[in-house]
Amino acid sequence: MAKKNIRDLDVTGKRCLVRVDFNVPLDEKDGAMVITDDTRIKETLPTLKELIARGARLILCSHLGRPKGKVDPKQSLRPVAARLAEMLGTPVEFCEESTGAVAKAKALALQNGGVLLLENVRFHAGEEKNDEALSKAFAGLAEIYVNDAFGSAHRAHSSTAGVAAFLPAVSGLLMEKELTYLHDELENPARPFVVILGGAKVNDKIAVINRLLEKADTIIIGGGMAYTFRKLVQGIKIGTSLYKPEWEPIAQAAIDKAKARGVKLLIPVDALASDKFDFDTKTLGETKVVPAGEDIPDGWQGLDIGPESVKLFAAEIAKAKTVIWNGPMGVFEIKATAKGTFDIAEAIAANQGAKTIIGGGDSVKAVKRAGVADKVTFISTGGGASLELLEGKTLPGVAALNDK
Repeated sequence: MAKKNIRDLDVTGKRCLVRVDFNVPLDEKDGAMVITDDTRIKETLPTLKELIARGARLILCSHLGRPKGKVDPKQSLRPVAARLAEMLGTPVEFCEESTGAVAKAKALALQNGGVLLLENVRFHAGEEKNDEALSKAFAGLAEIYVNDAFGSAHRAHSSTAGVAAFLPAVSGLLMEKELTYLHDELENPARPFVVILGGAKVNDKIAVINRLLEKADTIIIGGGMAYTFRKLVQGIKIGTSLYKPEWEPIAQAAIDKAKARGVKLLIPVDALASDKFDFDTKTLGETKVVPAGEDIPDGWQGLDIGPESVKLFAAEIAKAKTVIWNGPMGVFEIKATAKGTFDIAEAIAANQGAKTIIGGGDSVKAVKRAGVADKVTFISTGGGASLELLEGKTLPGVAALNDK
């Protein structure tokens, strides 16, 4: 996906509007909002440091939360300015507005290497509507537009797509990396190419399954959606496990397509099940492993893959040269039903001869909780964006950038 990036332009002395993803989790402590996880800030540092080193003048913009077009002090980016200054090792000025006379004056006053962070762009009702007047207002602050917010690239908003129509528009280094691993690398992957897909609902993942069936050598299915496949392929009863009758034709079409294309489709052979489960309170009743070939009893729900499935999947992962994983194997948020997901994370990390890509969302949380995040090749910062890219969709925030 050949889009221009910051290395393709002379940025010295130029005001660069950089769309970042500073949508960080905040908690209220002693009356102040405190950042509880600064991963998203950390991911943007290579782009920001490169621009600073080259004498650009940085005007940063981001959304935070869902303020629905109204000013909400609890969703202000002010705490981010302080944390970013610490992480960058350079002063970061904060502007209480993201457009208007004050923002314009502060942008024009920037020196080479200076950094200004604008207030939450979603305080404007027009942001999520991709309002043209707002896009022009953002563009009026700068001379170059840089999009480094991959996690928001699937949104056609004023600060992610609209503004790019009015300025030279290029990607940042994080955006470039995301597109390389989630698009370019998968167009011609080193083989065997193993895809691991988990998650709850078949209909949520079917577009990804269908697209990757055209590229993969093996697709491993886990998570809640696996029970529909098990019912169809293994003919077992699945108790109260996640299932809807309308998912059956969707899953059957994927099974047929895999067979027609010669793609190995691996589904779990056993399950960890419980007779009582409440996700909200994170409580379980009695649990047991239901072995291969056996029905999940009435009133019991499959919540994780069992040890035989782990062995089967891990053996396939070990042979791979390219692995992409999107979606957990079970309810990994609860310790008693997290083993399957963590075991798969460890199996991926153990294959150091492969290019291993973690495709956003819950899989990212899983590799971090499993303690193997530093042993995989690439971890995507985008949940919905990575899923849409894997489905083969065009992301508005990427389409808007200038081609090389």
